[in-house]
Amino acid sequence: MLDFLNDILWGKVLIALLITVGVGFTLASRFVQFRYFGRMFRILSASQAFKKDKHGHLSSFQALLLSVAGRVGGGNIAGVAVAITLGGPGAVFWMWVVGLMGMATSFLECTLAQTYKQAEPDGTYRGGPAHYIARGMGSKWKWLAGLYSVLLLLTFGFGFTALQSYAVATSFGDAFGVPVFYTGIGLAMIVGLIIFGGVKRIAKVAEVLVPVMALGYLLVAGAVLALNVERIPDVVMLIVNSAFGLEPVVGGGIGAAILMGVKRGLFSNEAGLGSAPNVAAVAYVPHPANQGVVQSFSVFIDTLIICSATAFIILLSGVYDPAGANDIGGVALTQAALAEHVGEWGRSFVSIALLLFGFSTVLYNYYLGENSINFFSTENQNLFNGFRVAIIGLVCWGATTDLGTVFAFADVTMGFLALVNLIALIALVKPGLRIMRDFDEQIADGIEQPVFDVSRFADMNIDAAAWEIEPEDLERINQRRSAPVPASGETTA
Repeated sequence: MLDFLNDILWGKVLIALLITVGVGFTLASRFVQFRYFGRMFRILSASQAFKKDKHGHLSSFQALLLSVAGRVGGGNIAGVAVAITLGGPGAVFWMWVVGLMGMATSFLECTLAQTYKQAEPDGTYRGGPAHYIARGMGSKWKWLAGLYSVLLLLTFGFGFTALQSYAVATSFGDAFGVPVFYTGIGLAMIVGLIIFGGVKRIAKVAEVLVPVMALGYLLVAGAVLALNVERIPDVVMLIVNSAFGLEPVVGGGIGAAILMGVKRGLFSNEAGLGSAPNVAAVAYVPHPANQGVVQSFSVFIDTLIICSATAFIILLSGVYDPAGANDIGGVALTQAALAEHVGEWGRSFVSIALLLFGFSTVLYNYYLGENSINFFSTENQNLFNGFRVAIIGLVCWGATTDLGTVFAFADVTMGFLALVNLIALIALVKPGLRIMRDFDEQIADGIEQPVFDVSRFADMNIDAAAWEIEPEDLERINQRRSAPVPASGETTA
């Protein structure tokens, strides 16, 4: 049954919806992910990106790092290897396509998450797909928002938390001979110390951990590329030819390449899945589109940079056999490939990288689970503490258990999660475009840092308390009040 549902969801339905949303919004937004690619760097280099308000909300930069902590995980190391093993090198090309289109999808979902975020009594924010479904689509769709929250809790809060623990413990055991039980206990203790400190402590850990782990991995990958620079064009041609079935002996053909590229691409960068918007909504930003632009960049980092680094490490090695004769797959393939390039310490390096990637993802998964519970209850502290204890238990259990069935179940719930979110994005594309146009118009008017004036969007059921205007921004807003805002279906020159 799980295999049948996986085949229907990933082999047919989700591919069609991902293409519809990704390509459709790319065209409707006039290629927003490319138009504002340079602005991604300007936003992150500006002081505004690091700014917090009086309540100590996460800055735009912290929200980016927290989302990268979630996107960059086992999928970037083991997932890419699985995609190449089952779909051939051509799967990497389709991962790139999913990443480029996913940048537009991520812009839309994270902009909507910021727009419809909710101010909590303690001054913090909450938001995500459940909130933009309930507020943007109307009260009659609140059941869909509830369904999304339940699926988010099952998929990330429970399923993927155990899976990340399993991947970390088994990899660490293979590399250093440490029993999985002890790895699970150690991981659970550290996770417990962090998650009981709340999202702000998680963000502080991510602020240090993510740059270190990502840059370290990319430095090693860069060294591999430098050692094999003359072979890079051949590998690129192998990827492209395999993507279109022009390499007869490689992988499982064009169908397998597309399927594995789309599935592993989404699993890695999560664009369209609705997970990253839960984090994007927490950030303190002057305009919703700001975080949309920033989160597009996190997809680029994940798929176009880090996944590509793993792919080239594997394909530039002599370990990878297109015919599958060596019978090596998953993280073992990445370990063997790096060991061939740099020596046996490469195996240990991959295990340490997987440990850091997996650890950061467990923290991210916890936050997603907490946010899904928060949608149903914001005041029951015993419920949240119970969930934290359950996460610690899952980390221990996952490290010591064969999770084949859990993985298949999580794949199905992730498919339904993406299905609900993609339906919501299609329904809310007009409000998303309206917010983007407000951002575009301010940029066109010469305003370097656009500001969101919620009073101009009174018909959109936005929580005004979540959009307090800074005094220094008030004058710019007053200058724009006389200019009409286009209706949802209108376009501007």
